[in-house]
Amino acid sequence: MTKQEVTFEEVVERGCGLDVHKKKIVATVEGTGISKETRTYKSTTRSLTELKEWLLGLGVTHIAMESTGVYWKPVMNILEPGGFTVLVVNARHIKYVPGYKTDRKDSAWICRLLRAGLLKGSFVPEQSQRDLRDLTRYRRKPVQNLSAEHNRLIRLFEDASLKLSSVFSDVTGKTCTSVIDSVMDGNTDPEYLVSLCTHWRLKSTQDEIAQAVEGKFRDHHKFMLQAIRRSMHNLTDEIQHINDEITRRMQPFEEEISRLCQIPGINKISARDLPAEIGVDMEVFPSAAHLAS
Repeated sequence: MTKQEVTFEEVVERGCGLDVHKKKIVATVEGTGISKETRTYKSTTRSLTELKEWLLGLGVTHIAMESTGVYWKPVMNILEPGGFTVLVVNARHIKYVPGYKTDRKDSAWICRLLRAGLLKGSFVPEQSQRDLRDLTRYRRKPVQNLSAEHNRLIRLFEDASLKLSSVFSDVTGKTCTSVIDSVMDGNTDPEYLVSLCTHWRLKSTQDEIAQAVEGKFRDHHKFMLQAIRRSMHNLTDEIQHINDEITRRMQPFEEEISRLCQIPGINKISARDLPAEIGVDMEVFPSAAHLAS
């Protein structure tokens, strides 16, 4: 049986399909007035600039590539300012030509689907929003690390038989910190430590506090506590530094953030994360279901 050639109605006059890899990019161009051609470029800035100049010289208007990991990002950064319509397409939306799979066939197939108008680009925000998204996502890492150090601090107290988390709601609070500082200085007398706990919000009795602060605090615990505290201090400073930068970049969205904060369960941090992730222009999403996905 003879295989039939699949043909499509062409809606893009001149297009380019890119098969993106870590070290190379395979590009296939095709269209009205130009010959079908495939070239391979390195993923370096210089080589990608050469790719951009080649496409501009051919009058290519539309480019499509798969959203392969993070490798599409440097390609987008170079091609986006060139005035092209760039589609970053989910890999599952692209079906390869049957037969032996090669990079050249991949880029050619992407180009054919692009020119036929059969590809739908994923949501890719503009550069400033992508930068803001990087910041808000990166902020989660030091916040998670700070939480991990907090839990490590509680485990250390348990190892030293100091039941501080049982009588203090926050082991990093002012009152508990004063108790810890005194223990580190060698003042382990329960009565003296209880005398430091005079805050009116404390719900535990003095007898409960006295039993909780009576432990076996060794030099090892002191060393570990100092190391954890330094780490927590550095993480807190880093989080504040990132928050200050996010606040500066979020100034154009203050009105939207204020409206988001009116939603029950949305605080200012969450309200900042939303514009960073999805932007403020909802017209780019066909439906609420598409946005949620």
